[in-house]
Amino acid sequence: MIATESLSKRYPRVTALDRLSVDVGPGVTGLVGANGAGKSTLIKILLGLSPATEGRAEVLGLDVATKGGDIRERVGYMPEHDCLPPDVSATEFVVHMARMSGLPPTAARERTADTLRHVGLYEERYRPIGGYSTGMKQRVKLAQALVHDPQLVFLDEPTNGLDPVGRDEMLGLIRRIHTDFGISVLVTSHLLGELERTCDHVVVVDGGKLLRSSSTTDFTQTTTTLAIEVTDSDEHPDGTRAVRDVLHARGVDTHDGSGLPGAGHVLLLTASGEETYDLVRDVVADLGLGLVRMEQRRHQIAEVFTNSDEQRKEAVGHGG
Repeated sequence: MIATESLSKRYPRVTALDRLSVDVGPGVTGLVGANGAGKSTLIKILLGLSPATEGRAEVLGLDVATKGGDIRERVGYMPEHDCLPPDVSATEFVVHMARMSGLPPTAARERTADTLRHVGLYEERYRPIGGYSTGMKQRVKLAQALVHDPQLVFLDEPTNGLDPVGRDEMLGLIRRIHTDFGISVLVTSHLLGELERTCDHVVVVDGGKLLRSSSTTDFTQTTTTLAIEVTDSDEHPDGTRAVRDVLHARGVDTHDGSGLPGAGHVLLLTASGEETYDLVRDVVADLGLGLVRMEQRRHQIAEVFTNSDEQRKEAVGHGG
């Protein structure tokens, strides 16, 4: 679907993309990075709207440097920022975008009705867009990206400004774009948890450079880290601390996992084999505590950034 090779974009004072080489196949792919990581710059290059400084890129087998118009005919684009005309209805706007994509008038109206129904705006389709909520405006932008039945859509921060319920609904829509209609999706976000739940593949960029590109299941594979959560008791009002102290006395290093997403108030330690499980069970039983859970943790995408930041700081420290 998408391929880049040593793709760079440099401005006088900043490098937005730095020799980025990545392949994106069919399905739902997340492009994740902090604000300023180069995500929007990459999309503009892939649409043929901004030239790369060096390197090359293809979308649907077409060279972005010479076939930008052909690419935009086959690709849908949902921009990050609010760019909707306030005084027209959703129907008028999406029909207009469908006509600009080359659909004849009757087909444009039919496709608009179907698409607005799919994104949940059918009942509100004749209201002026200026009176819409943020969530409704995001759905209008999604509808115009889909109305011409593209092979691929680029969604730039589609959950921006949405509350948790609206965010979940938008993520559900994004997932169904592929499962129901077979349209591949490249979605950008700086919210890591969204991509874990929604995407088949994740591309992580930072400072315009590729940190990692792999399937979501590879990102979240099980680790050798054991997560332990225990109850408290009258004798041990802080059960976690009691378990930690005994394990340390037995030569087992632990650390607090509460700072990691989804970890809760748990102890984390490296499982060296079945003997580690036996030791933990024995310690918890000897202390008279209840074992709430003992399980292997899974990696989370957030840890890719954490590890990258630590490595960068370490490199700077050595360099100084």
